[in-house]
Amino acid sequence: MKNKEFKNVTAVAKANVYFDGKVVSHTIILEDGNEKTLGMIYPGKFHFSTDKAEHMEIIAGNCTVKVQGDSNNTDYSAGQSFDVQPKSSFDIEIKEGICEYICTFID
Repeated sequence: MKNKEFKNVTAVAKANVYFDGKVVSHTIILEDGNEKTLGMIYPGKFHFSTDKAEHMEIIAGNCTVKVQGDSNNTDYSAGQSFDVQPKSSFDIEIKEGICEYICTFID
């Protein structure tokens, strides 16, 4: 997958650290005020809740996801994405390696 680049952004230096450091991301704020997080997930199973809708792009690695309301788990790899509805949640599992992602928050 081609590297993604974001120009003219504000980067928040303080990391978002979850699950004892197994999920780490940094927030960037685009010129239009919209936020994204750029992160990495190490092997394990994790549950996330969200207030806002999210668009998750997998940019490296692999994961298995079950979004609240879906009956099945779905596998995703680099170049694929999934959406999460507002006020819901998802479970994500990384079986090996590191999964890198871009999360776009949707108002």
